[in-house]
Amino acid sequence: MLAITEILVFLIAAAFVAQFIRLQHAAKRLPPGRTPVPLLGNLWTLKFTFHHETFMQLAKTYGNIITVWAGHTPLVVVNGYEAVKDALIYHSEETSGRPLTPALRAYAKEKGVSLSTGETWKQQRRFLVTALRHLGIKTRILDCRIQQEAQDMVEAFTATEGRAIHSYPIMVTAVANVISSMVFGHRFSINDDSLRKIMEATGSITQFVGSYRGQLYNIFPQLMKHLPGFYQTLFENIDFLNNYVKQEIRAHCDTVADEPQDLIDLYLAQISKNKSDPDSGFDEANMIQIVIDAFLAGTETTACILEWTLLYMVLHPEIQGMAQQELDAVLDTSHIVQYEDYERLPYTNAVIHEIQRHSSVLPMGAPRSCLMDTVIQGFPIRKGTTILTNLTSVLYDPEHWEAPQEFNPSHFLDKKGKFVKNEAFIPFSAGQRMCAAEQMAKKELFIFISNLLREFTFHLPAGVQEATLDCTYGISLRPHPYKICAARRKAEPQQ
Repeated sequence: MLAITEILVFLIAAAFVAQFIRLQHAAKRLPPGRTPVPLLGNLWTLKFTFHHETFMQLAKTYGNIITVWAGHTPLVVVNGYEAVKDALIYHSEETSGRPLTPALRAYAKEKGVSLSTGETWKQQRRFLVTALRHLGIKTRILDCRIQQEAQDMVEAFTATEGRAIHSYPIMVTAVANVISSMVFGHRFSINDDSLRKIMEATGSITQFVGSYRGQLYNIFPQLMKHLPGFYQTLFENIDFLNNYVKQEIRAHCDTVADEPQDLIDLYLAQISKNKSDPDSGFDEANMIQIVIDAFLAGTETTACILEWTLLYMVLHPEIQGMAQQELDAVLDTSHIVQYEDYERLPYTNAVIHEIQRHSSVLPMGAPRSCLMDTVIQGFPIRKGTTILTNLTSVLYDPEHWEAPQEFNPSHFLDKKGKFVKNEAFIPFSAGQRMCAAEQMAKKELFIFISNLLREFTFHLPAGVQEATLDCTYGISLRPHPYKICAARRKAEPQQ
């Protein structure tokens, strides 16, 4: 019996050593990084999360192109503006793939836009971009929708009468209704139970993919998917989203419009157009996922940035006051804020951009994969390699920002106070897979934030001494829940 035990121990140790040697051999063909160990790679030292700050620290030791290991899978992490530009812009075609990890496959099953790759992605994205253009994403049609939701949001804050509240339900309803009217053809009320469940479901998914639970699932998918608790709740949330969209599709099928009114109408028309081609790719599975992708991309990030906005205004009341002075001086009291007003409001526009830069709500963007062998910053990267782009390292790159750790709207202003662009401002990523809804997000942020600052002064509740920038980490960075007061203000008389 002792001999058998000794043999088993020897075999396990030998397998461990052999795998360790294989990993070291494989690592020699990749950019530098920490030494990986069998089974876990670098996950133990990374605390099972791909945190942007950790990668920024590693870049100081190994350079802006580094390798980390998720189990036995190497991931190339790109830091800093020059390296990220090289990967996503100069090699946009080569890095336009999406790695199909078990976690991502469990969510999207290689369908839709966000997490598909190859021809499926090209086809579905082409449809989405065309559909959003048809629905007015680049016209005054979208502006009017956002302005209406901004007015409803102002009314909701006014109804609080300055009491301490959690502002997220008000803001996420406004953001969700913009994309909901485009996708589903209807709006939600602030107390709608379906909207609450949708946001809970999408929130749990985004937190899962970027968390330690997501990394464990990628290593042990067959084990994790059978564990009770968190993972079962996750799958229930995925099922809920799919079933909700199916119900919306059925409702649209029962009431066919003469002209397509929303994204589902447009997709149903596309399915009908291609019904004679069984391999067209336009089917219900892709339709369900593209609708979920559009809703999630059009809601989660923008609502998150609005959460950060109020927090930054509380932490920097002098900046809040300067933006309000500009709004009062430039806009007539009867004027409805329009997106085009950003040209007349350089300081307010700079504040909105600095909120996006400093909060960096999508710190690692979405993972890419190489569709062909390429070279990034002198390092050969093989086909199939997963690439992580550290967007925070770009938004905090000291070569492009005067004081990257500080919250300072002057990062977007010249000496004369005019708004200036910065090439390192890429909160929505870059290249072929940059966010398809970026233009809509820009319009929403400007119109929503301008209206909020014009109508209210935000401050902490009585007895609360300070706010914190601590956040929860997943795909997106969200501030911890906080309460805030919205005091109705009167515009200062113009001089």
